[in-house]
Amino acid sequence: MSGGPLIGVLALQGDVREHLAALEQSGARATAVRRPTELSEVDGLVLPGGESTTMSRLLDIFELLTPLRERLAAGMPAYGSCAGMILLASKVLDGREDQHQLGGLDMIVRRNAFGRQVDSFEEDLEFAGVDGGPVHAVFIRAPWVESASPQVEVLARVSDDPEVPGGEAAAGRIVAVRQGPVLATAFHPELTGDIRVHRLFVQMVEGRS
Repeated sequence: MSGGPLIGVLALQGDVREHLAALEQSGARATAVRRPTELSEVDGLVLPGGESTTMSRLLDIFELLTPLRERLAAGMPAYGSCAGMILLASKVLDGREDQHQLGGLDMIVRRNAFGRQVDSFEEDLEFAGVDGGPVHAVFIRAPWVESASPQVEVLARVSDDPEVPGGEAAAGRIVAVRQGPVLATAFHPELTGDIRVHRLFVQMVEGRS
């Protein structure tokens, strides 16, 4: 594991510890990132779940917003789960007017699309690029992808069952995507013990996927 890539987890808010553990289990060296100097040292970055508007504000306060945008534009691999997906998108619906976007994914996401905390749910998803059967996904105040450019590869959708939280409008919505070196999920694989999504990201950082 000592030879694995050094992958940071943005440690301003959210599921930091869980992502660090999943990355280490996936063969990476994992470290918390709170400062521009720490960001400059990593080979890739995970943006965890949490509160996207709070994380957006903290990126500015901790002077990480511009360096992170620059590294993404230069091709640094990144993975965002839930709030991380929102931050990586080029545009967000139902966010704050002053919310910052990182522009790593050419798509529009809808914040809290599946409903409030009480509308959290779990579902097994077919996930392109991940072997071993469906991925068990945990959705907590989750976004969905409203629309995406042809450059964005769709990796997973929720079922087209209208009984899914969010009703008919939620059926079949996109919940996992990839665009080049950037990966995002609307759900939280770090909470399930299934490291396959993190392993995929480690392989992306290593240039093997």
